[in-house]
Amino acid sequence: MPFLFRWLLRLTAASILLGIAGAGLVYFLAAQSLPEYNKEIALPGPTAPVEIVRDHANVPHIFGSFGATDEDVFFGLGYAHAQDRLWQMAVMRRTAQGRLSEVFGPRTVQTDSFLRRLDLYRLARASVASQSPETLRALEAYSAGVNARLLEVNERALGRGAPEMFLFNMPIAPWQPEDSIALMKLMALQLSSHMREEILRAQTSIALHDPARLLDILPDAPGNGTTTLPEYTALFPEMDGLVLKPEQFAALMPVAPRGLGGASNAWAAAPSRSAAGGTLLANDPHLKLTAPGAWYLARLELGTGGVIGGTVPGIPAILTGRSQQMGWGITSSYLDDQDLFIEKINPDNPQQYLSVDGFKDFESRPSIIQIKGNDPLTLTLRWTDNGPVLPGTLFNLASITPPGHVVTLGWTALSSNDTSMTAALDLMRAKTVQQAIDAGENFIAPSQNLTLADATTIALKTVGAMPDRDLSNQSQGRLPNQGWRRENQWQGRIPYTANPEFVAPQGGILGNTNNKLLDRPFPNHVSFEWGDTQRINRWRRLMQTREVHTRDSFIEAQLDTVSYSARTLLPLIGADLWFTGEAAPDGTPARQRQIALSLLAEWNGEMNEHLPEPLIYASWVRALQKRLIEDDLGPLADEFTRVEPLFLERVYRNIDGAAAWCDVQQSAPVETCTDMARLALDDALVYISENYGSKLETLRWGDAHQATQDHEVLGEVPLLKYFVNIRQSTSGGDNTLQRGLTSGTEPHPFSNVHAAGYRGVYDFADPDSSVFITATGQSGHFLSRFYDDMAQFWRRGEYIPMSLDENLARAAAVGVTRILPRP
Repeated sequence: MPFLFRWLLRLTAASILLGIAGAGLVYFLAAQSLPEYNKEIALPGPTAPVEIVRDHANVPHIFGSFGATDEDVFFGLGYAHAQDRLWQMAVMRRTAQGRLSEVFGPRTVQTDSFLRRLDLYRLARASVASQSPETLRALEAYSAGVNARLLEVNERALGRGAPEMFLFNMPIAPWQPEDSIALMKLMALQLSSHMREEILRAQTSIALHDPARLLDILPDAPGNGTTTLPEYTALFPEMDGLVLKPEQFAALMPVAPRGLGGASNAWAAAPSRSAAGGTLLANDPHLKLTAPGAWYLARLELGTGGVIGGTVPGIPAILTGRSQQMGWGITSSYLDDQDLFIEKINPDNPQQYLSVDGFKDFESRPSIIQIKGNDPLTLTLRWTDNGPVLPGTLFNLASITPPGHVVTLGWTALSSNDTSMTAALDLMRAKTVQQAIDAGENFIAPSQNLTLADATTIALKTVGAMPDRDLSNQSQGRLPNQGWRRENQWQGRIPYTANPEFVAPQGGILGNTNNKLLDRPFPNHVSFEWGDTQRINRWRRLMQTREVHTRDSFIEAQLDTVSYSARTLLPLIGADLWFTGEAAPDGTPARQRQIALSLLAEWNGEMNEHLPEPLIYASWVRALQKRLIEDDLGPLADEFTRVEPLFLERVYRNIDGAAAWCDVQQSAPVETCTDMARLALDDALVYISENYGSKLETLRWGDAHQATQDHEVLGEVPLLKYFVNIRQSTSGGDNTLQRGLTSGTEPHPFSNVHAAGYRGVYDFADPDSSVFITATGQSGHFLSRFYDDMAQFWRRGEYIPMSLDENLARAAAVGVTRILPRP
C-alpha cells in the first residue's frame, strides 16, 4: 500500500508539473506576438521616417518626419492596426471573401455561401478603379504598412502575429487596397436591416388572420406614414400558409439578427446654445459588443492637420472624430437601401427567370468553397437583373417563397463603382461643414447620418445612395416584390440633393437617435423602418431643459439611463392594478405582486444597474408581449425577441381596435387587457424567482444586464473563455440614451449585447478638452494590458483625453515606434 501511495503521489506531482509546463509553454508562445511599442525598425514602404507615439491609453499618434507625405502617415496606421488587431482584420477579410470555412470548417459554410453569392469581394476589387488618386495612394500606403508588419512578424518570429494563429492555421496573404474596400462593404452589411424586416413583414402578413393587425405589431414611426399595404398573399396567391423551420446557426454571419443592426446617437449645439461660445458635438455609435471591440482609436497628422477619433481596423479612415477645425459623428440612417424580389422560374427551363422583357437566362458561374476537414462544396452563383439569388435555407426565405420561384436581393452596396472610401477620406480633410457635405456625395454604403460641426455651424446630412423606386411600386419596398414587373425595379439613384439635410437650425440644436427624420411621400420617403421611436423623446427633453449646453451636459445626456418607454407603458399596463390587491401573507403570489407594484409605483424609470425595478419592469413587459402575440402568431412569435413599445402602447390605448390582441383566440372566455397584464406580471415574478431570487427589494438590474463582450471565435472555448471574454454589470436598457440592447433570448434574455462601443464629445471652444472612449481597449491580444483597460472606464461613464497636443501625447507615452525606410 505505501508503494502504491508513493507512485500515486509521484504521478500526481508529475501531472501538475506537466500542466504547469504546458501552461508556461502556451503563455510563452502566445506572448511572442505581444507588440513591442518602444523600438526603432527599418521596413520597406515609407519614403521618410514615421513615428508612432503611443499615449498613456495606447492610442497611436502617427507623425511623419520632415519630408514625409500623407501616404507615410497612412503607412503608419496600417502598421499600427496590424500590430494590435491582425487577427480581427484577417477574420473580417476572410468573411468578406467567403473563405472562413478554410479555417473554421463546416460551421461557417452557410456564412461563406451567403457572402459568395453577394460577391462583395469581386465588387470591391472592381471598385478600386473608381477611387480618387489621393484615396488610391492612401490605400496602397496603408496596405504597405500592414504588409510591413507581416514581414516583421515573419523575420523576427513574433508568434505568427496573434495568439489565435497558434490555434487556427490561417495563412495571411499580403493586404491589398480592395481588402479595405471589402471591409467597408462588410460594414454596410452589418449595419443593414431592411432585408430582415421585409422577411418578417411578409411572414407576419401570412400568419395573421386579420390583416389590420399588421400595423399593430409592426407599427410605423409616429407621424404621417403609410396607411395601407397589399397583403403578401395578394401579391403571391401561390403562398399556402406560413411554414417556419428552425433557422440554422451560421457562425460569424455578418447579417445581424433583427434589432441588432446599426444604431447610434449624435447631436450638436451651435455657439448660441453653448455656454463657452463654441460648437459642441457628441456621438456614440452602437454595434454588437465583442472583445476586442470594433473600434480602434487613432490620431493621424496629415498635411491638412491632425485628425483623431475612431477607426475600424482594416479601413484607413477616421470614421467618427474631429480635426482642429471640424467634428463629425455618424448614426445609422435606416435609409431603405435593400429590396427583396421574388423571381419566377421558367417551368420549361430552370436556367431562366421571368424578366420585364420575358424569360431570360440567369447570369451564373461556379464557386468552390474549401472546407477544413471536409470535401469542397461547389456552388452555382446566379444573378438576375435585380441582384444575386439567395437560397431558401437562408433566413427562412423558403417560408415566403412561392413554389417555382426564387428570391433575389437588390442592395446599393452591390456596386462595382463604390466610392465610399474616397468619401470617408475626403471627409477627414474637410475644414468646414459645407466641404464635409460635398464630400458625402461619394458615399454609397453604408448609408449614415453625418452630424457635423465646424467653428460656427452645425448640420446633419444623410449620406449614401437612395434607390429611385417607381411611384407605382407594388409594396413601396416594404414587402418582397414581383421581380418581373417594371414598376418594382429600381430606376437608379435619387440625386444626392434629395438626401435629408439640416444646416444651421434656428433653435441651435440638432441630433439623431436613429429616429424618423422627416415626413415625405414615397418614393422620396427615405424609409418606413426607423431605428428609434423612444430615445428621441428623452433626448428632446434633455436638450430643451437647458438654455445652453457644455461638454459635461452632453456627456450627461450620453450616459442618461431614464427609460421613456417605462414612463409611458407602466401607467397604461398597470392602470387597473395599482394598490387594488387585498391583504396577502408573505411569500404568496399575491403578496409578491403587491411588492412589485409598490416598487414600480415609486420608480422614476431610471434603468440603474443597482436597482430592482428595471428587472421587474423588463420581465413584466417581456412576459406581457409574449402573452399578447403567441396565440396569433404561433411559432413566429419567437422572432419578436424584444419588447415593441409602440405595439404595447397601441394595444393598451386601443388604437384602431388593437386591444383585440388581449383576447386569446384559442380560449372560450374573453380576456381583457387588465387580465393579461396581471397574468404577465405573475409570469414575470415566477421567472425572476427562478432565476434571480424571490427577494424583490434586493434584486440588481446589473446582474441580469451584464455587457457580454465576447471573443467571436474563442468566446465559447472552455477555460479559455475566462481569459478572452469581458463581462461587467451595466445600466441602461433597450430604449435609454445610454443604450444597452438586451439579447431577448434565453438563457440570458436581459444580457447587454449591443451598445455604444465608442463615445466621443467634442468641444470646439477648447478642442483639446474633447474626450472619447471605447468599450474594451486598443489591443486585440488577450495577454496585453491594453486588451480591456478601457472597459471599466466605459462602464463607469468615464472618458480619456482626445487631444491633438503632441507634447501631451509624448509626456506619458507607453512607447514610441520609429519606422525608418529600409534601403
